[in-house]
Amino acid sequence: MRSLGNGVRTLFDREMGVSHHLAARWLFLRALGAIYLSAFLALLFQIRGMVGSDGILPADQYLQKVRSLGALGFWYAPTMLWLDSSNHALMALVWVGLPASLLVIANVAPRISLALCFVCFLSFIAVSQDFGQYQSDGMLLEAGFLSLFVAPAGWWPGWGRRSLPIRAAWWLLIWEWFRIYFESGAVKLLSGDPTWRNLTAMYEYYQNGPLPTWIGWYLQHLPHWFQRVTAGATLGMELVLVWMAFLPRRWKIVCFCMVTAWQAVVIATANYAFLNYLVLVLAFLLLDDKALERFVPRRRRAGLVTEPVGEQRLHTSGIQSVFANPLEETSDHAEETESVRSVRALNRVSSIGVAVTAILLTWVAYDTAAEMVLMFWQGAPVWTAPIQALEPLRIANQYGLFAVMTPHRYEIEFQGSDDGMTWKPYIFRFKPQDVQERPGIYAPYQPRFDWNLWFASLTSWQNAPIVPLTEERLLVGDKDVLSLFRGNPFPELPPRQVRAVLWQYWFSTPQEKRSQGIWWTRRLLGTYAPTLELLPDGRFREVQAPELEGPPSS
Repeated sequence: MRSLGNGVRTLFDREMGVSHHLAARWLFLRALGAIYLSAFLALLFQIRGMVGSDGILPADQYLQKVRSLGALGFWYAPTMLWLDSSNHALMALVWVGLPASLLVIANVAPRISLALCFVCFLSFIAVSQDFGQYQSDGMLLEAGFLSLFVAPAGWWPGWGRRSLPIRAAWWLLIWEWFRIYFESGAVKLLSGDPTWRNLTAMYEYYQNGPLPTWIGWYLQHLPHWFQRVTAGATLGMELVLVWMAFLPRRWKIVCFCMVTAWQAVVIATANYAFLNYLVLVLAFLLLDDKALERFVPRRRRAGLVTEPVGEQRLHTSGIQSVFANPLEETSDHAEETESVRSVRALNRVSSIGVAVTAILLTWVAYDTAAEMVLMFWQGAPVWTAPIQALEPLRIANQYGLFAVMTPHRYEIEFQGSDDGMTWKPYIFRFKPQDVQERPGIYAPYQPRFDWNLWFASLTSWQNAPIVPLTEERLLVGDKDVLSLFRGNPFPELPPRQVRAVLWQYWFSTPQEKRSQGIWWTRRLLGTYAPTLELLPDGRFREVQAPELEGPPSS
């Protein structure tokens, strides 16, 4: 039992925590704060249009439906918005999250600040509906939750030498990093997509992602042999290279250098919001203080540990020295001293804290391991109840990026008309639309509305309710939804009719770009969703059914 207790302490007690990765922890937490900042900054300009009271998918209406589940609804939708789901409450989440993110970056009360970031972001995701179903959201929530067990205590902790990262949480963060890569590589083969098996997956990759960049335009036109090499390298990195994370430190450093360079290229060639930034900064955890010490100014190196201390504690406080064997020191006394009773009380509190930490982190470890097993063996006899119970919190996830490559690029465009004949487009802030406009680089900023329309374009409008709902909000001239667009083509009065049309887009050829100055070519496929108009009684009427020449129809 004593050896079991020592093992539990080693894994889940901060006093036995990771001692020689303090610089890596410092870098990771500062970068995590910056990622939280980008997420809340994006919500600042979008949250009311997406889930506000008059938004596309109002949070208050969603919570009313969830309330029908009774007490279970509070777990199914873990959000502070149960107290108040008004627009003011939504903005309060953002205005608390923004300064909390800045405090994390500044290393001020990092554990409290990270807790505020996590609660505020989870509160949004819990009511975001279609706007929060991205794998990147789960990645951030999982990393954010585990960081609470890694971050140091105190208001100005510096390197946090007296508050070490809990070993289990540290390894679970590395485990998350590994799973993002390995599970993404696995699903590429398990999906049966022939483009990954014949290494043609990258042929159309750069133009068919959610928000391509201008750098991606140039890579798209490189020879097919280059695209095949990058497809093979992607599989090699995700399925083989990442195992170096479990090898000795020199291999870890090599692995870090290779994956970091790879992620930098991905960030430059595609706008995947904060996803690649998060994967990149998780790799910091592969480095130790000895590797990073050379980059730290000499005056700041005090407190770093360049050699692992193992299970030995880095410091021994007065209370700990008393606690080492309190009964010996009081054996000559007839009664326990007040100091011994205090130490025993502290010991009980510490033991409870370690036990709670052990339960939570073991739960996350089990869920993530079980989900990986189920990925390869769907009928595996694993206990799924813990997985389902933890699912609403999004802190134990299964990942799998680009399992099936998108073969074509479609774009939905909203148009309004006063006479049903002349149509004016609503201009998007980020999505490809004007063929002469150069694709930008926006990440880590995430335009969730634009992203969701890309996903909607790959399926039918019946499976994408945000499209007809957006039409309805445009017909009433809702200012919060209009703010999701770059401008309003009907500044005086809303249009009589609104429709959504579907275009197919391609990157222009180098010759077309030189002669016409265009980055894209496109072809109109027809109307994607029903054309709507607003009746005098406030109801919406379908004017015309959608008419498409081709996909999407799924």
